[in-house]
Amino acid sequence: MAFEDELGLLLRACYPVLYIPTLEEERVEQAIGRSAQTLGNRAVYCWDFVDGYQGSPNHLGTAKRNPLGALEFLNQLPPQAPGIFVLRDFHRFLEDVAIVRQLRNTARRLKAQAKNLILLVSPQFNLPPDLAEVAVLLEFPPPSPGEIRRELQHLMAALGQSMGSGDLDALVRSCQGLSLERVQRVIARAIADHGTLQPDDVDWVLEEKRQTIRQTQVLDFYAATERITDIGGLDNLKDWLLRRGGAFSDQARQYGLPYPKGLLLVGIQGTGKSLTAKAIAHHWHLPLLRLDVGRLFAELVGQSEARTRQMIQLAETLAPCVLWIDEIDKAFGGLDSRGDSGTANRVLGTFLTWQAEKTSAVFVVATANNIQSLPPELLRKGRFDEIFFVGLPNQRERQAIFAVHLGRLRPQGWERYDLERLAYETPDFSGAEIEQTLIEAMHLGFSQNRDFTTDDILEAASQIVPLAKTAQEQIEALQAWAAAGKARLASRHDRFSDPFPDPLR
Repeated sequence: MAFEDELGLLLRACYPVLYIPTLEEERVEQAIGRSAQTLGNRAVYCWDFVDGYQGSPNHLGTAKRNPLGALEFLNQLPPQAPGIFVLRDFHRFLEDVAIVRQLRNTARRLKAQAKNLILLVSPQFNLPPDLAEVAVLLEFPPPSPGEIRRELQHLMAALGQSMGSGDLDALVRSCQGLSLERVQRVIARAIADHGTLQPDDVDWVLEEKRQTIRQTQVLDFYAATERITDIGGLDNLKDWLLRRGGAFSDQARQYGLPYPKGLLLVGIQGTGKSLTAKAIAHHWHLPLLRLDVGRLFAELVGQSEARTRQMIQLAETLAPCVLWIDEIDKAFGGLDSRGDSGTANRVLGTFLTWQAEKTSAVFVVATANNIQSLPPELLRKGRFDEIFFVGLPNQRERQAIFAVHLGRLRPQGWERYDLERLAYETPDFSGAEIEQTLIEAMHLGFSQNRDFTTDDILEAASQIVPLAKTAQEQIEALQAWAAAGKARLASRHDRFSDPFPDPLR
C-alpha cells in the first residue's frame, strides 16, 4: 500500500498518533500535504522547536521553543476544525514525563474527536515504553524508481538536454537507495564537474551511495574485487554459483524463476567463506553490503527492531545486491542464555520472516563457524537456498590455493615453486594459514636480500601450528556434523572420503 493511502486509512480509522522515522523531512511533508487534500482539504500545521507552528497565519510562531505548549495548542483548537499536526524532531522531548503525559492525554481527546491527527516526524526512531500503545509506527519508503526518473527528467529539462532510454534506466537504477535530496545533490555535483548529465555519472552516484550507507552505521558498502578464480578448490560451491549467474536477469523472470534467496556457509575459520561472499558479488556484478549484526542492537526499547527494518529497507532499495552477514553465529548463537529481554529473539524473528517471504533481489550470504549454536529455525529450508560446509582443504585444493597466492605474489615466476610438495607437506592447513605461511617465507627471503624459495615456505610452515591442532576437538565435531549429511559439501573431493586425491595438473 502506498504511503499516502495508508496514512489516509489510519486517519479514517481514528489513529490519533503516528510516528514516522525518516530523514526526508521535506519529501514526507509534501506527501502529507497531498494526503490532507484528498481527505477533504484538511489543514496541516507544522511545528519545530525553533520556529514554532507554521502553516496558519493566525498561529504563526505559536509554541516557539515550547514542546509542551505545542501539545497544549492542539487542545485549544475547536474540534470542528480538523487538522493534521506535524511535530518535527519530537523524539528529543519524549524523555520528559510531562510531555509524555500530555501526549497521552491529547491522544485520548483526539481519538474521541476522530478528526485530528498527530504526526511525529523524526530522523530516528525513539519511542519510550509509555507510548508503545499510543503511537503507531508508519514507515516512509525511499523514493521509487518512478520518482527518481521524474526528478532526473526535470533536471535534464532544466538543462535543455536529453538522454537515451537505456542510459536513463541505468542512472535510475544506480540512484535507487538514495534520498531524493541526495539524488539532487549528486546530480548537481556531476553537472558542476562537466556541465551535463551523462551515463558515466553512475560513478558519482556510487560514491554518494557509499557515503549514505556508511552514515547509516548499520551496513558497509564493499567494492568487491575478488574473483571466483581467486578461490582455491570448493568446486561444488563454484558450480552452484555459476549455474545461478543469470538468475537476476529479466530472462530468468520471464522463465518463471524466483530470485535466489541466499547461502549459508558453515565451516572452519580461514577456509574462504568471507572470500566467497566477496567473489559472488564481483562475479555477478552486484553491489556488496556487509552487515555487522552487532550494530543492530541498541539500548532503547524498539530501536533494535527499527534498525533491523532500516537495514532490510536499505538492502531492498539497493537490490539487486549481495548482503553479506559475517559470523552470524556470534549474533544469534545461544539466544536462550541471553538476558536481553528478548531483543535478540525479536531481531532474529524480523530477519527470518523477511528472509522467508522476501521477493526482492537481495542475495544473502551468511557465514558461521559454530553451526551447533545457531537456532534451528535459521537452518530450515526456505530461509536459504542451500547450506554448504566449507572444510579444511584437501591436498589437491591446497595445491590450488598455493597456486592462487603464488600467482598473485610472483606472477612471472610462480612456476618455479614445487606446488605438489608444498601441498603434501602442509596437511590440515587452512587457506588463511597457507597465506600466512607465504608471508612468513617472504620475510625470510627479504631479510637475506633474496627471493623466497620452496624451502623457505616449508621452513615457515614448520613454525606454524594450524588451527586443526589447537582446536582439534571443535573441528572434529564440526567435520563429523558435515560428514553426517547435515549440509552440502563445498568441495568436490572432500577430505572425508578422499584425503589424498590426485594433485592438480
